[in-house]
Amino acid sequence: MAHQILEGKKGIIFGALDERSIAWKTAQRVVSEGGQIILSNAPIALRMGKINELAAACNAPVIPADATSTADLELLIDKSMEHFGGQFDFILHSIGMSPNVRKGIPYTDTNYDNFLKTLDVSALSLHKVLQTAMKKDALNEWASVVALSYIAAQRAFPGYNDMAEAKALMESIARSFGYHYGFKKKVRVNTVSQSPTITTAGSGVTGFDAFYHYAGKLSPLGNASSEDCANFCTVLFSDYTRMVTMQNLFHDGGFSFTGVSQALIDDMEKAFSQ
Repeated sequence: MAHQILEGKKGIIFGALDERSIAWKTAQRVVSEGGQIILSNAPIALRMGKINELAAACNAPVIPADATSTADLELLIDKSMEHFGGQFDFILHSIGMSPNVRKGIPYTDTNYDNFLKTLDVSALSLHKVLQTAMKKDALNEWASVVALSYIAAQRAFPGYNDMAEAKALMESIARSFGYHYGFKKKVRVNTVSQSPTITTAGSGVTGFDAFYHYAGKLSPLGNASSEDCANFCTVLFSDYTRMVTMQNLFHDGGFSFTGVSQALIDDMEKAFSQ
């Protein structure tokens, strides 16, 4: 059910690849709530994914941009302001990639050139997006920037590899930039720490399937879906959350604060009894 909570609001959504991605679901939800969007992703991702299908469904232009390139981001912001006729109101940062994960390189044998690329793509890109937007005064007062994170930023999840450091850095950038952008323009910056979610990117993490089921058993509400996350991001873009900033918001069905669940105990007892 739509309530038009984003009526009149405009923004950029980074990272929609295919119908399994959270950015894809968020784009659909934002438009259903009255928002107008521009879709952006790296040129190689645009070739690999189905973003043009989403663009047609959402009546949204697609503007390619490598989020690690300030030149690309400046062009994206300029074109976005031209399209919207001025400043806009929200940004979704759904960007993450690790060459070490893609190549199956263990964390303790990390390739450092790959590691630096992970940090640049998955974390520093948020700083670059925010810095470019601030310099160009692209965001309206009370605008909202949301970046997607994961609990591995705080706790050890071996299969998540160097993406854990990237998410920790990204959350720190959101706090630090959120402070400066809040005082300068009342712009809100938050991260959402989502449940393990079946997406193209998430499914590439070693042991993902087993952990997905484990998290679902442990969480009192179960795993939050990509649709659930899209709903949450949409609310964070709205005026209903205008005093929320510099937060890492867990959206994980209670996983982050649950020690053990009865369902998980039952499964373990069954396993040990066999």
